[in-house]
Amino acid sequence: MIGSRRSLFAAFVSALCAMPLAFAPAFAQDAAPAPAAPAAAAPAAEAPAEPTPNKPKPKPKPKPKPKAKPVAANPELDNTIYLDTKYGRVTIKLRPDLAPKNVEQVETLTKQGFYNGIVFHRVIDGFMAQTGDPTGTGTGGSKLPNLPGEFTTKAHFIRGTVGMARTDDPNSANSQFFICFAPAPNLDGQYTIIGQVTSGMDAVDKLKKGGGSDGMVTDPDKIVKMQMANEAGAPPAKKPVKKPRKAKPKPAPSAEPAPEPAPAAPK
Repeated sequence: MIGSRRSLFAAFVSALCAMPLAFAPAFAQDAAPAPAAPAAAAPAAEAPAEPTPNKPKPKPKPKPKPKAKPVAANPELDNTIYLDTKYGRVTIKLRPDLAPKNVEQVETLTKQGFYNGIVFHRVIDGFMAQTGDPTGTGTGGSKLPNLPGEFTTKAHFIRGTVGMARTDDPNSANSQFFICFAPAPNLDGQYTIIGQVTSGMDAVDKLKKGGGSDGMVTDPDKIVKMQMANEAGAPPAKKPVKKPRKAKPKPAPSAEPAPEPAPAAPK
């Protein structure tokens, strides 16, 4: 009886060992604890918003300046020339009614700056001061053509009259002109009158005078600037004229004086 029980037990154990192993994983799965559900992620903290930079306020547009009113033309300055010297300004009123072609050419040359720096090459005390030659010799002129004589008896050569210089040819005036220191009636009807000095004759009187009968000047004064009055600025400041110091007399040399030169023969 005992032997039979042992046989049954052995058979049971053998049967048990012969069972497929597929049940083991299922049994183990049922016995294992279920994995914990993942915890809900905490909401991400929001980064603080960057402060909005303060945009510079647009600068207010400047108000447009009121346009300057055009300066009304001064009819008194029409056909007027300012001739500046180191002694002051000379104002010349031109006369296109007497000599339209000659006046037009002088105005053209003035606007070109032709006369600036030209010297008064011939100045005869008590008669006239002549200028307008770029060579400073009395034989030069501009590149413009020569002008016809526009002589008149409606006006006369008096102190301050401005006339056109010329050669013996009455139609040879070009750029040279002269200003009379005194009346010169012998020139009436023989030379073209282009204008009259209205102010500044005191400056003309101070121009360096020439020597001899031809009046040619050594180291002459010059025209600082010559311009149309409507286009001109303020006159230049007058430069003080230094008076030469008086030289102290030197004692006479002991040697015999040289003989005086013989007087020149009259021409």
